[in-house]
Amino acid sequence: MITDARSNKMRQMQSNPTAAIAGDWYTAHANGENLGWFCAEKNRPLAEKMKVAFSGWIDNGHNDFPDQNTVILRLKITDAVLLSHGTRYEL
Repeated sequence: MITDARSNKMRQMQSNPTAAIAGDWYTAHANGENLGWFCAEKNRPLAEKMKVAFSGWIDNGHNDFPDQNTVILRLKITDAVLLSHGTRYEL
């Protein structure tokens, strides 16, 4: 995900990288990692993929890409539960 390095979530993840993720049909735990500035050369391949995947909103004015606090947060899912049409899937 794209976020601000100064956000509360990023400050909390510095001391505890475990995160909870939830939506209407899933819950998960993950380990978060700050990959650094979105526009950094090392992030170019991933940033290009993200630009394509999120093309519908990535340039809507909410991201300040020249700001080095605009970072990529990688969440590596450790466990998850997906609910689909009354069936529970544990991943």
